[in-house]
Amino acid sequence: MSNPDELNKEIHQVQQIFWIGIGCKRGTSWQLIDRAIEQVFQENQLFQSAIAGIATIDTKASEVGLVQLCRLRNLPLKTFSAEILRSVCVPNPATITDHKVGTPSVAEAAAILAAAQLTSLTVFPFTSIEELRVRFLVPKRIFQLQGQPGAVTLAVAQASNMSITIY
Repeated sequence: MSNPDELNKEIHQVQQIFWIGIGCKRGTSWQLIDRAIEQVFQENQLFQSAIAGIATIDTKASEVGLVQLCRLRNLPLKTFSAEILRSVCVPNPATITDHKVGTPSVAEAAAILAAAQLTSLTVFPFTSIEELRVRFLVPKRIFQLQGQPGAVTLAVAQASNMSITIY
């Protein structure tokens, strides 16, 4: 016979399914990025333990704040070229981002591509998020803190064929 305490325990199994797309100014601290993630996940009632990784433009692959955050949270950092990011239709493109880095979206496009698990150009161009079977959960949000350098733009996407299961 099983121990009654074991029968009454809840088992929480959370798949890592959320990809966070991030764009940031040079010199943005890992603390600011971390705080932005915490706030967005709390406001949207998402489990931080379900974060699969961080995605961004390839020119940010060595950005100190992003690298430190990924190391501290033990998350992969997935990067995409401006050419690939540019091919994604996003809800909130920005002309200023296009002029600065060569794509109208970093955070939203990177989150969508990472959640879709795309690694090649063979599926480009595509026209909609639905084609990628991705649920776009959180549109881009921009975070800054008074007295702290930098800014972070964050968006969250999830592969639509995956779900969180809690027993």
